Amino acid sequence: MLNRVQKRNLTKRDYVTLSSMIFALFFGAGNLIFPLHLGQLAGGHWGIAAAGFLITAVLLPLLSVLAVCVTKSKGVYDIGKPLGATFAVVFMVLIHFTIGPFFGTPRTATVSFTVGLAPFFPAKYQSLALLLFSAAFFGLAYYLSVEQSKIMARVGKLLNPLFLLLLVAIFAVAFSSPLAHAGSTSATAAYQTAGFTNGFLQGYNTMDALAGLALGVTIVTAVNFMGQTDPNKAAWVTARAGFFSMAFEGLIYVLLILLGAQSLGQFKLSDNGGVAFDQIVNHYMGNVGQAILAVLIITTCLTTAIGLVAAFAQDFHKHFDFLSYKAWLRITCLASFLTANVGLNQIIAWSTPVLMFLYPLAMALIFLSILSPLFHKSSVVYVWVVVFTVVPAVFDMVAAFPAVVSQSTFGQAMAHVQSFLPLASSGMDWLVPALVGAVFGTAHYLLLQRAKASTGMEVPMKR
Repeated sequence: MLNRVQKRNLTKRDYVTLSSMIFALFFGAGNLIFPLHLGQLAGGHWGIAAAGFLITAVLLPLLSVLAVCVTKSKGVYDIGKPLGATFAVVFMVLIHFTIGPFFGTPRTATVSFTVGLAPFFPAKYQSLALLLFSAAFFGLAYYLSVEQSKIMARVGKLLNPLFLLLLVAIFAVAFSSPLAHAGSTSATAAYQTAGFTNGFLQGYNTMDALAGLALGVTIVTAVNFMGQTDPNKAAWVTARAGFFSMAFEGLIYVLLILLGAQSLGQFKLSDNGGVAFDQIVNHYMGNVGQAILAVLIITTCLTTAIGLVAAFAQDFHKHFDFLSYKAWLRITCLASFLTANVGLNQIIAWSTPVLMFLYPLAMALIFLSILSPLFHKSSVVYVWVVVFTVVPAVFDMVAAFPAVVSQSTFGQAMAHVQSFLPLASSGMDWLVPALVGAVFGTAHYLLLQRAKASTGMEVPMKR
């Protein structure tokens, strides 16, 4: 199909549409509820918490898009390829199932329902209502993503502008009459002493760094359909549009965090950002506000769901082509529908440990990809860094599991060993080992370069 696409230069309008699509693909369920909840947790310390949050929720996703561009990759598989085809496939599957049918994609439906529609239903009917809503939600996501060439138009030109219009309306009302001065509200104990670190870790929950790697295939495909089929030009277009979309996303995050901190002037700390958003909108707008919020949340979650199910189907069809794109699309939509009916709190509880394992690996691979021209994608550098990163990542995963795992004899033994690692108390125990791995990997690469210069042998690398 791409062979029939007419090559052309992109206009400013094309860049706006592409940037809108990238923003919409990233900004979904967690992107609304987690920064709002972070603001409530951080209270008067919202600024320093926001700084940490922006690193993992904005900078890392931007770097993941740049990693795709620098390596001229078409998906998460290519990012892991320097470590071998087996690792690349396993990493791709783990990323897609995490942000896809196991956690991320079902969350788009559960957040939509919990925040937007649940208040309209009596408690005894909510399970049935969620079942019916999630079926319709993923049916619509399938319909809107089944034609790959139309995804950008449907998301970038239609759904995202509607979402932004509604969000601006909510911000305008809320900030014209704030519930409290954010700097004077109380912070939880954890954010009084470690606001930056906790904000940094909260950014994991958006899953956007992982999504950036996985959505690369959808973004690059959209760029190709716009007439940019040359890998170098496509990479530049993607990087430029990605920068503008991530900068705008960062601005919205700051406003949501501030709104969450201000809400403490009227409401107590909520169980999650979805509850907080519902309380805030109902305070200012009543039932009309609830209706606006329902449309807002469903719209933004639907755009992300479209991107996630399309990326899953595109990558799986590419690497497991015994099924068509449409078949994989049906599978991920059905699986997401089934998982969504487990409930939002359960999804969040079990997704956190998986994210604690995958995020350090993803961050390591993102930085390796961006810096890869310096060491010619040498596999030895990748191996050293990833091996040193994966061990503390396993410790973090076990510690983050619900009590049935983390407080077991096995979990406590792992926690004891983990306590000897630098920065373990802050959840950043992977950082020092990763840097040590980078030092060893670079030294190994330089030794091989010297050996090559003296003997003419090739340095092991993956191109």
